[in-house]
Amino acid sequence: MCVLSKVAVIKGERGAEPVYTAFDLVPYKDALKDWDQVLIKVNFITTRNWETGATTDPVVVEAIINRVRDLGKEVIVVESDAQTTNASKAVVMSGMQKMLDRVGVEFVNMRHVDEKVELPVPDGRVLKKIKVAKIASESAIVSAAKLKTHMNTAVTLGMKNMFGMLTTKWKGKFHLQGMHKVIHDINRTLPPQLTVIDGFIAMEGRGPVHGKPVKMDTIIASTDPVAADATASRIMGFNPERIDHIKWAYQSGIGEINDIEVLGDGVDAVKRVFERL
Repeated sequence: MCVLSKVAVIKGERGAEPVYTAFDLVPYKDALKDWDQVLIKVNFITTRNWETGATTDPVVVEAIINRVRDLGKEVIVVESDAQTTNASKAVVMSGMQKMLDRVGVEFVNMRHVDEKVELPVPDGRVLKKIKVAKIASESAIVSAAKLKTHMNTAVTLGMKNMFGMLTTKWKGKFHLQGMHKVIHDINRTLPPQLTVIDGFIAMEGRGPVHGKPVKMDTIIASTDPVAADATASRIMGFNPERIDHIKWAYQSGIGEINDIEVLGDGVDAVKRVFERL
């Protein structure tokens, strides 16, 4: 008997309640039960705030923090510098730091963590190993991603967000190796235990930075990173089987692309065909 991966799709105005509703529909407690510490990986590809649709909304992250703390877990919010963005500046300019100070949660720029480890990539498409902060190998990971288009990979969702687990600032070399392949290899090695896709304000067109904000009032959550991204892609009007990193992740057994039970409000309640290049 096929066990369907559960994906919550919730439509609601910006606030904590849609996030809580999504959590309650997926088995997040089981997914996080084996860890004492949880990293929330946000998207800081730019210093712009959530209203632009480019960076993870602090309201979403605070709701995730609350649900994880309810389980008695330690929580750290993490990101790494990108080629053109200093994550330590972005956490302040995006408004995230103000929220973290209020709730007493630390932000860690993983590029500056002294203790790093190299993890072998099993059956990688292009990488043999990846270098990450040691805490990433010792913690559960929540990919707190954005609902956005991407000029190179069509979409940037939960699995693309994991690209930022790489601790080098100079990520251009990975782009040259094929971004779909690198995204696959990172998630093959270090898949998130939970994916939460922030679609309160999404982005279409020239994503992941220069696109247009779109008010979607949507939260997507799943313990299956492939099912989360496949469902989000369908909401955006993309066929996930034509997006290489999602297709390859399914083929590698990371998660499901079709055997999915969508809970909550469903795809049709929020679907919009996103502008793309």
